[in-house]
Amino acid sequence: MFSRKGKPAAAAPAPIPTLSGSENWSIPRGLIVLLGLAATVVAVGGMKVFGGILGPVFLALVLTIAVQPIQDWSQRRGWPKWVGMLGSLVTVYLILLGLAASLIVSTAQLATILPQYSEEMTNLLNEGRDKLADFGVSTEQIQSTLSSIDLTKVVGVLESGLEGLLGILSDLVFILALLLFMAFDGMSIRSRLNVLSEQRPEISYALSTFAAGTRKYLVVSTVFGLIVAVLDGGALWLMGIQLPVLWALLSFITNYIPNIGFVIGVIPPALLGLLQGGPWLMLWVIVVYSVINFVIQSIIQPKFVGDAVGLSVTMTFLSLVFWAWVLGALGALLAIPLSLLVKAVLLDIDPATRWADILISGPRTEPDEDPKEEAKPTPAPT
Repeated sequence: MFSRKGKPAAAAPAPIPTLSGSENWSIPRGLIVLLGLAATVVAVGGMKVFGGILGPVFLALVLTIAVQPIQDWSQRRGWPKWVGMLGSLVTVYLILLGLAASLIVSTAQLATILPQYSEEMTNLLNEGRDKLADFGVSTEQIQSTLSSIDLTKVVGVLESGLEGLLGILSDLVFILALLLFMAFDGMSIRSRLNVLSEQRPEISYALSTFAAGTRKYLVVSTVFGLIVAVLDGGALWLMGIQLPVLWALLSFITNYIPNIGFVIGVIPPALLGLLQGGPWLMLWVIVVYSVINFVIQSIIQPKFVGDAVGLSVTMTFLSLVFWAWVLGALGALLAIPLSLLVKAVLLDIDPATRWADILISGPRTEPDEDPKEEAKPTPAPT
């Protein structure tokens, strides 16, 4: 092409090529995934190292969230903010101190009665040795097996298990101080969330989802825990097992451990039943516990828990295993709230990742519902 004066026209600049899809990534996606996994490992290792601090802090946070409606109710009625703060603080203090006192007194009673069954333990071992000899087991094998069984070891196992529960409340002063500070912050948390919802609605939505799911889970677990505790304690009292109040309290606490809580709660009363009345009484304790707790905790309660927190049964069990490994006994008790917090921070906070809720939650839709309606994203609150 030439211009009117006969000079060649300037060539048009070549278009700049644009990258699309995976070509937009300056770093390969595989490397990004590996870096994310490495960061996750480092974060989990850090939580495991500082579990002695993170566990009590999160326990105080969960308790504060549980009693926060008291402050909201007080403010809606026009009362001074300090009234709601004082009411929520007294409530959570009474709960913690009541549980701690009950566990301490019951554990002291258990430590006094267990040595009384040394003779019964010796008789049981002798009977077991005679039964094994009747089946042709040699005396040397029996002696080598039974020599490692000692009443002091059995007592030590029971006491260590109960001391693990007491260890949750061992940092009671630290937890009470945290609750006091969080209760003060709770007086203004509602107004701060309102400001946050205007500036960062997605973050406000994620935090609100976490708080609401935690409260629902605590309400469901507490109601079913009280039912299980009353039934278990009454059944043990009818069978003549000593310290039924302690074992009822243990059933209530282990009810917050999903899936396997009743298995942990049945071991101490079953062993005590073995010492009191022999194998048949122990068998009856196991049968009664299994019937009551399996029906309530394994069939009825998971349905309500799944609907309340939006986690499938598989994710609930994996959460239990993971958080128990990271934070110990306190992680097992708080596995569901901890998982809800991780879900809120990693998934609910970003609309682009909320699709993962479909994979980790239980079934939400009925067969006659329109899947297109279910696929619509949930709008953030204003």
